[in-house]
Amino acid sequence: MCGIVAIVTQRPTDLSETLNSAVTRLTHRGPDDRGVWLAPGQHAGLGHARLSIIDIATGHQPIVNENGSLAISANGEFYGYERMADALRARGHVLTTRSDSEVALHLYEELGADSLSLLRGEFAYAIWDGRHDELFAARDRFGIKPLYYALHGGGIVLASEIKAIMACGVSPVWDRDAVFQSFHFVLRQDRTLFNGVRQVPPGHFLKFSRGRLTIRRYWDAGFPGRFLRSATRRSGSGSAKAQGGTDPALIEETGRHIEEAIGVRMRADVPVACYLSGGIDSSGVLGIANLRLGHRIGAFTISFEHPDFDEDAVAREMAAFAGASYRSIRVTNAEFAEVFADAIAAGEGVQLNGHGPARFILSREVQRAGYKVVLGGEGGDELFLGYHFAERALQFSTDRQPGRPSLRALSRLFGLLRPKTESQRYLGQISPLLGLLARYIGFPEELLVNLVPRYRELRDVISPDFLHVSRGRDPYREFLGQFDWRGQLLGREPVRQLLYLWLKSWFPNYVLAGERLDMAHAVEQRLPFLDHRLFEFIREIPAAGLCRPGQNKHLLRNTVRPYVTARVYAGAKRPFFAPPSTLFEGNPLTKVIFDLIRSPQFRELPFFVPSAVESLLQRLRGMTPDMRASMDSVLFMLASLVVLQRRFGISSGGGQRG
Repeated sequence: MCGIVAIVTQRPTDLSETLNSAVTRLTHRGPDDRGVWLAPGQHAGLGHARLSIIDIATGHQPIVNENGSLAISANGEFYGYERMADALRARGHVLTTRSDSEVALHLYEELGADSLSLLRGEFAYAIWDGRHDELFAARDRFGIKPLYYALHGGGIVLASEIKAIMACGVSPVWDRDAVFQSFHFVLRQDRTLFNGVRQVPPGHFLKFSRGRLTIRRYWDAGFPGRFLRSATRRSGSGSAKAQGGTDPALIEETGRHIEEAIGVRMRADVPVACYLSGGIDSSGVLGIANLRLGHRIGAFTISFEHPDFDEDAVAREMAAFAGASYRSIRVTNAEFAEVFADAIAAGEGVQLNGHGPARFILSREVQRAGYKVVLGGEGGDELFLGYHFAERALQFSTDRQPGRPSLRALSRLFGLLRPKTESQRYLGQISPLLGLLARYIGFPEELLVNLVPRYRELRDVISPDFLHVSRGRDPYREFLGQFDWRGQLLGREPVRQLLYLWLKSWFPNYVLAGERLDMAHAVEQRLPFLDHRLFEFIREIPAAGLCRPGQNKHLLRNTVRPYVTARVYAGAKRPFFAPPSTLFEGNPLTKVIFDLIRSPQFRELPFFVPSAVESLLQRLRGMTPDMRASMDSVLFMLASLVVLQRRFGISSGGGQRG
């Protein structure tokens, strides 16, 4: 809902100008109001750019408590805050606004970091605690809202976006270790492509006091080590586990959780809309909001020229079924080309397909239609095991016979003993650890066949100097080293093991990074399927209770069946992807990407051999359409780095390892 800034310095100084400069860089996130607050002593301050959604009249930030010892600058939403506000007043707290952010401030006043267990929603916030001369900051459990920081001049700078950190005097320099990881399509939760600029990982909080930084986890998106189902015991029959998505009690209980997650996200003092595709996730959200809860929210769909990627007909039918006002945003290839660089700059990272420009255009049209809040379906695949790349792991998780659990382990062991495919051998050369995990968890061969050419093409164009510095490094071992992967993977169902890795990698750093593209137009997306209470309920259900052979997300489909069309209910999963840019000769976006890769700025990047890149561009003409489409992610990555180099003026100096 907003943009936040926090600065702590080593010695007293006037921070007003720096804070105002940083807040100005976040005006797109919060065009309705702005505020700056300085701590007594002038060595710390908070800034805020406000998108007015809750308590429009009195919700100005930063907010200070009754005795001036604490101040907060918050981004996002805290659901169910009204009841907590009443309880706080009953305990003697003086609340001067009707804002949800003030509730978070007073809960922290009472409980400190333990207050995070009471907060529900999508949020990132910073609190200056004058009682302990300490900055406290926290990010929501899944990482829906961004939170970046940099240690600078003996102090710390923290903000919603990297561009605001740069406005505080932090120099833009490539983080070569992070770039190396991104070349392997993985990035640690706490890193960015900018040297010295880190992220507070999802489900973590930060403390900075007297030059000392501490970051700790308060929640993890982990899965049970045993395949238990507490709700099965409550039903008293055990039928939920046996019947899975056909069990009436399980369907009813799942429906209650989903409806409640959607219902709390309807709280706003402004109109609410929904991003709608032809899939079960967003359609279920729209249907429940309109037909079950009676909110009558609008629906927006993006429509493409390429018929294989266009979902307008299915979405239009769904909107009519739900009684929603419907708007289809038709996007041409020329429009993709027009916004490409702006979308990259807004996202502050690489794009791997046309999803970024498409989302950028969609949120722009939502803003022009007068909306500030949209609901979305992200998280449905994570909860209900809907990803195609997880199908083989899902089979390992569900193909078991009662009384003979060792069959599953034996089948996976047999997979390890079978001769390696060419793709598996190549993956093992890049990362022996990932190669082992891919075979044990069950990465589908078609996924590897799609990934390996990208790895090969990228490695063929990377500078020998850059490869030499990175020689002997296993990017996936480095990635896994950031958390207790053994403790979180061993004993879990294979599909949950795979999804845990996904939730720690591309999900927060790429899928949820769409938040920056929405907020480039002051549009806040709320994600009911990423409600932590719903997640904690669903993760207790064994995979066999969520899916059945031939139909993924079976439990979700049966839960939302009364609220979606027959075509949506029966339809296959269709992820939100824009058409591949390299498939079409004369595509304006293809021209933009090629021009960026052939520009003088590209030759200034310290990572590539320009002649090898040019050779790749020439070889594209001889590739099959499928092979050319698979190269999209490589080309988008190369072009993205050029855009970032231009927009941020990034130095080629190297970053520290670690």
